[in-house]
Amino acid sequence: MSQEEQQFREETDLLGARQVPKDAYWGIQTLRAQENFGVSLVRLFNYSTLIQSMAMVKKACTLANHDLGHIIDEYAEAIIQACDEIISGKLEDQFVVDMIQGGAGTSTNMCMNEVIASRANEILGEPRNTMSPISALDHVNLSQSTNDVYPTAIKIATIYSLRDLSTNLRGLIKALDEKAEEFKDILKLGRTEMQDAVPITLGQEFGAWSGALKRDIQRIGWAIDILKTHNIGATAIGTSLNADPEYIELAENHLRRVTGIEELTTSENLIDDTQNSDEFVHASGLLRVIATNLSKIAGDLILLSSGPIGGFHEIILPPVQPGSSIMPGKVNPVIPEMVLQVGYQVIGHDVVITMAAQAGQLELNAYEPIIAYNFFQALKVLKNAIPIFAEKCIKGIRPNHPGLDIVHRSIGLVTALNPVLGYKATSQVAKKALETGRPIREIVLEEGLLDADWLDVLLSPKRMTQASFANRDDRKSASHSESKD
Repeated sequence: MSQEEQQFREETDLLGARQVPKDAYWGIQTLRAQENFGVSLVRLFNYSTLIQSMAMVKKACTLANHDLGHIIDEYAEAIIQACDEIISGKLEDQFVVDMIQGGAGTSTNMCMNEVIASRANEILGEPRNTMSPISALDHVNLSQSTNDVYPTAIKIATIYSLRDLSTNLRGLIKALDEKAEEFKDILKLGRTEMQDAVPITLGQEFGAWSGALKRDIQRIGWAIDILKTHNIGATAIGTSLNADPEYIELAENHLRRVTGIEELTTSENLIDDTQNSDEFVHASGLLRVIATNLSKIAGDLILLSSGPIGGFHEIILPPVQPGSSIMPGKVNPVIPEMVLQVGYQVIGHDVVITMAAQAGQLELNAYEPIIAYNFFQALKVLKNAIPIFAEKCIKGIRPNHPGLDIVHRSIGLVTALNPVLGYKATSQVAKKALETGRPIREIVLEEGLLDADWLDVLLSPKRMTQASFANRDDRKSASHSESKD
């Protein structure tokens, strides 16, 4: 026997015979997939959650087939043990197919079938590379098709990932809320359209950012709700051909127990759920909203920390690395910049998912591999970026009081005089302040428009960040009362 014969085994399929490495758990269809789809060079083994989710689907289907007497005890036990090993994280290096592939995910499904069958036969005492007596197709894939197994596994993996994303997002929200409380009494200049506006507190700005992300937590819940419906039992096109009439309900019950996701439910229309991928578009759109909110926060932090001489310099970001190879002492806002780039990437993934979903033809969408690839990439970068943002940026932010004190010199304060002096007179005061550089208070007193006590109440930046009075008389009454105190 030659050295080559010792290292390989021969397997056959409808296209002929091929030599497969003897130490591989995968078989001939996985080999062909490696030869055909070396595109992204991002392998299935980079996505542990998807591998484990697909093994869970295979386990649930095997349990259902065993309940119906379609798989004997010995085979079922071996297949289930193999699935459990994969679910626990073993054999991941065997899932070598490229994430981008033709065939609607058949290469991924067959790689899973082959690895499970090979390991199950090994459990029965056969060599690891034997595809008999347990068959990848006749036993592991019984009552199934790629067209129901693959999208269901994607949904399950996405639900797990969304739960992790939610946990990380809550950590960021907590960090923002703590800063909102810490900075609640620090006044600063508000800005609209990059022009001076009325005062706000630094804490209110952080609280607003937190508020947007709290809505994102709700959106993650909506995405999970959207993805909980699966099409196991649909087989090829949703007609359940080759599946026992009792199989669907049994598989659904086992899938809930195996995954621990009680929300999972079989689609009311399996033909619809097999051919349409709009659920992924909807869920991806919710990820895009999260990315948009994170990008807005990151962009605001870059503006507020700009400087230290030529920018706003109202806050100081924690320095994490030197900022320039040529300018000594420069420190850049690298963490917010990273978050912005993550936002761009997620939005790009969403575009691909949208295009792939609409490209499906008739009874099947063949482009779910690119949907899965982009979905998990988007989830990965979001999930990884959020705790970095919280730990290396938000938690270490400090106020720069000299930069914040410009609020007291802003003509935006004049807005508080509108209800008393009217828009025209107030505009004249603002114009004069801009032309002369003199304070609003000085001009108003010089022209005898208001008395000093009332003016001080109206021009209080702190008062302007709180709820205003209902009408002019209430305001006047309150100001006189305050001035007496």
